[in-house]
Amino acid sequence: TGRGATIVFFEFDGYEQADLDAFSDMSKLSRFTPVLVGGQPGPSHGETVMDLEVAHAIAPDARKVVVNARPTVEGGGAFEKIGRMFEETDRQFPGAVWSLSIGWGCEKLFTAADLAPVRAALANALGNGTSAFDASGDTAGLECKGGKDFSSPPGSNDVGVDAVASLPEMTSVGGTSLSTDTQGRWLAENAWTDVPMSLGSSGGVSTLYARPLFQRAVSAQRDATQRLVPDVSAVADPFTGVQIVFRDELGLGGGTSQSAPIWAALTVLMNQYIAARGGRPLGDLNPLLYRVATGSNLPGFHDVVLGGNAVDFAAPGYDLVTGLGTPDVDNLARDLLAAQKATR
Repeated sequence: TGRGATIVFFEFDGYEQADLDAFSDMSKLSRFTPVLVGGQPGPSHGETVMDLEVAHAIAPDARKVVVNARPTVEGGGAFEKIGRMFEETDRQFPGAVWSLSIGWGCEKLFTAADLAPVRAALANALGNGTSAFDASGDTAGLECKGGKDFSSPPGSNDVGVDAVASLPEMTSVGGTSLSTDTQGRWLAENAWTDVPMSLGSSGGVSTLYARPLFQRAVSAQRDATQRLVPDVSAVADPFTGVQIVFRDELGLGGGTSQSAPIWAALTVLMNQYIAARGGRPLGDLNPLLYRVATGSNLPGFHDVVLGGNAVDFAAPGYDLVTGLGTPDVDNLARDLLAAQKATR
């Protein structure tokens, strides 16, 4: 249930407590009141409500913290501000699991030096037991497309990844469409894309960061030397999304903004499972995820092999749309514990 754990949500918009109460009552879960850091980020547009409710459904006893991230984009020095925000959050809530459903811009517009404060703060938090998940984006691999020409056909300059989601220390989360049976049990998944709306799971190749060691065993047709995203995926298609309550009405969540808190909350449960069996918090998760994917006793991932986005196709093994795939959480927790013990 996540008891004793903390999930931190970095948010740009606010939430209404009445929505959270209605969702909890509908789901037959205990009500909860988030810890709010920095005041309400702004009016409630549904993002924060979705993140909190999705995580509460998975880990109802975990403490939920909302950090107001809006000041990072007010005025200049955004990445220095993000770095300080990460540092302060790590001090206040050491070992928490982080969920980010925010896009801070096309990576190609920045340098590694620009992002250095964010990367350093994130690495330090991982060293203290934090795991961090960021949505890969919802523009189907075109994270560098925007402005006045957004409705025009995409070109090569539009292809790109999100600046913070591409950090090697961040676990980038893509999206799928999910099929279940009438009991809600998993049947199949394919890469999420919505061609008429120009939406879908983002992913691609970093222009700033070399291929990290944990990705050396995977391949991608478009590149052989750089960091690849996303790392993993979860359901993101709004037509197959999670039921939420927003403005006192039932609705469906969606986007990779939904996928990131799903992974954050599932990681809280996996941490609890692992700790009960003599393990330690997963912390820097990417190396373990890729180790498990290349060889483990149990299949920890559903390999997504169908569908694609505007740039790439899903394929057997790792791909630039859904990463390693989506979690079979029971198997994955067992595999991660085994991998963790093997590295002691």
